[in-house]
Amino acid sequence: MNALLTDLYELNMAASYLRRGMTGTATFSLFVRSLPAMRGFLVAAGVESCLDLLADFSFEEDDIRYLRETQGYAERDLEAFRKLRFTGDVWAIPEGRIALAGEPVLEVTAPLPEAQLVETLFLNQVTFETTIASKAARCVIAARGRDVVDFSFRRTQGIEAGIDVARLSAMVGFEATSNVEAARRHGLVAAGTMAHSYIEAFASETQAFRAFAQDFPGRATFLVDTYDTMTGIKHAIEVIKELRLGGRLGVRIDSGDLVALSKRGRRLLDGAGLAEVRIFASGGLDELAIDELVRNGALIDAFGVGTRMGVSADHPYLDTAYKLVSYKGRPVMKLSRGKVSAPGRKQVFRRSKPFSDLVGLHDERVPAGREALLERLMVGGARIGGRPPLAQVRSRFAFDLECLPASARAIRSPRPLSARTTPRLRNLTAATRQKLVMSSKKG
Repeated sequence: MNALLTDLYELNMAASYLRRGMTGTATFSLFVRSLPAMRGFLVAAGVESCLDLLADFSFEEDDIRYLRETQGYAERDLEAFRKLRFTGDVWAIPEGRIALAGEPVLEVTAPLPEAQLVETLFLNQVTFETTIASKAARCVIAARGRDVVDFSFRRTQGIEAGIDVARLSAMVGFEATSNVEAARRHGLVAAGTMAHSYIEAFASETQAFRAFAQDFPGRATFLVDTYDTMTGIKHAIEVIKELRLGGRLGVRIDSGDLVALSKRGRRLLDGAGLAEVRIFASGGLDELAIDELVRNGALIDAFGVGTRMGVSADHPYLDTAYKLVSYKGRPVMKLSRGKVSAPGRKQVFRRSKPFSDLVGLHDERVPAGREALLERLMVGGARIGGRPPLAQVRSRFAFDLECLPASARAIRSPRPLSARTTPRLRNLTAATRQKLVMSSKKG
């Protein structure tokens, strides 16, 4: 990892710590302060990307030269940077598991300068990936067992973001992605049909459908709304019968009254003896639109979801924070109004049925009937194992989602759960607060 992938103030603080020999063990906790109004839960994501990058954390000679020439760091600061590597531990909620506001998604324990320098990286990756995974999960819930396909690549905010979105949506149950490179890189199913331009390039819609089916006979899905949707479905039926097509067949509707069109289209297909031909819908969909279609009885077998999921359009960020909670064994906390943080290394204790989370101190005994949620994923700067297989992450998510109350899973007006704290954590918080208040009065 290029160590300059950080904010300048992180470098300033690290240099100051190093000058003063402030290299004692520090723990920082990353958490989400509160959920957006339309979220009842989060899906933890992003830590695996951070671990990938931390393995190669270093200041290269070009980095050192840049800092010397543009920021004026002293040679002793630059020499300290040159020697710096990440040697800490990372504990985190495993990717794919559900997380709640106010509880640590991850904790970093390392020498203070190292733990400080990686703040921006962790906030960047965890905020983005958790935001997208949580949005995509709601689309899967809204579909109620119907397939959902990622169509977001052309609208995501950057190429790597598009590849990440494909992986994150697959993590929570999307069946496929239109992004071919993401499919190759992450072992996903690539899916796609045709554009309106393809149909417009031919003299007639029937000719376009026939050409496409001849070229891709085992996976023909016909885009039927370029001119008139019902006529387009009739043309698709004509070509399917003429060429005696088999395999995974479908018609895709990208505009109009999807409820009415899907019902009329289903009658046409069934009446032609093509009950196996699926109806695929796309066009500005998100979880709210999908939920409304399903509630209104749309006869749609699969949904293509693009822009609104790929950028989490209704709420494209989370109120994440990365706060120092312990230094050299001394619990610390922030007392700023509205931004109070809890002191000490922590652990989350989960009970799945009925679902509830309890935030306690790292060294507390796991209460009966609960599991310790944060797992150690990196020790001494070395990753423990590699990225978990996607199937394993999907299973984690599916298990937690099944246990989550329906009120938190609700698409409209969800009611998020709140994590409670253990008596030991409450006592430590009160004692630390009192000590800090008294200290501030003394000046």
